[in-house]
Amino acid sequence: MKYLVYMVLLALSLSATELKWLDDYNEALVQAKKEHKLIYVFISSSTCGWCHKFENTTLQDEGIKKRLAKEFITVHLVRDFDTVPAKFKTSPVPRHYFTNSDGEILYDTLGYRKVECFNAFMDNAQEKLKITK
Repeated sequence: MKYLVYMVLLALSLSATELKWLDDYNEALVQAKKEHKLIYVFISSSTCGWCHKFENTTLQDEGIKKRLAKEFITVHLVRDFDTVPAKFKTSPVPRHYFTNSDGEILYDTLGYRKVECFNAFMDNAQEKLKITK
């Protein structure tokens, strides 16, 4: 029985999508050009409760993780430790930016968001990209 439980847990963990979070926006720009993707920049603070809630709920949703992995290069910048490009505001947090591979901000917003709302933000960024092409 223990073996069966172990195998189920292993299968579930292997099927879970893991995001590759960069902490260097310039590296993300290079990767986005190579992969023809948009960039999602999440700016947080180590002491921000809403940031932690967003990370532990919305960003743990399998649908969100799969969509981010497929459509975006993901960057997480903690304003207390990481170098944040000057064009991005760092207060208040959490902040969300969607840029193209040239660094143009297509869509930005701030605050904790649930899954449905965050999906709408990704839709807005994709739509804005279509308009600017």
